[in-house]
Amino acid sequence: MIKIAPSILSADFARLGDAVQMLERSGADWVHFDVMDGHFVPNLTFGSTMCKALRPLTRLPLDVHLMVDRPQDYIQPFCKAGADKLSFHIEAVNDPLPLLKQIQEAGMSPGLVLKPETPVSACEPYLPYCDLVLLMSVNPGFGGQSFIPETLDKIRELNERKHALNLNFEIQVDGGINVDTAAACRQAGVTVLVAGSAVFKAVNPAEMITKLRG
Repeated sequence: MIKIAPSILSADFARLGDAVQMLERSGADWVHFDVMDGHFVPNLTFGSTMCKALRPLTRLPLDVHLMVDRPQDYIQPFCKAGADKLSFHIEAVNDPLPLLKQIQEAGMSPGLVLKPETPVSACEPYLPYCDLVLLMSVNPGFGGQSFIPETLDKIRELNERKHALNLNFEIQVDGGINVDTAAACRQAGVTVLVAGSAVFKAVNPAEMITKLRG
């Protein structure tokens, strides 16, 4: 079944605790954290302290997406904060393999993230070490952007490589997800959808999560 991981970047920052608890009541599968450092991307969001504060409020897995220049500096802080999944951008490092192994050794699920312009081939050598691969369907750094249609081709390509290599990582997509783009992504082979505005601006978030899941 498709998993839905709403991004709290789209929640009311003054009521993040309430937002996380609402997601659990509404049937979300994961809670997605977009961590931005103001360097790798121009925006600045939250860090491990926010993750630690929200950890006691939900049983849902906390799925952290690092949009940062030095992802190695964030592994231990997020491990101690209670993160379950930690993904970083392949563009931010010279060799992702040591970091993937460090994340796994810290007890978290390791993942790689690709910007829209980064080809799937860039991550192929590291797929056996990933529990998830996140394909950005917008340019990272800001919420509310429109879905980039070429992402569907990347999903299909990644899904083909996953099956050809007999691997079992999650294929996650983030950016511009709504009912229509979610359906296209599911058909292409996605297993986890990150949705922000679609869930948090919905009149009925639980109903929207059900629709996105298909």
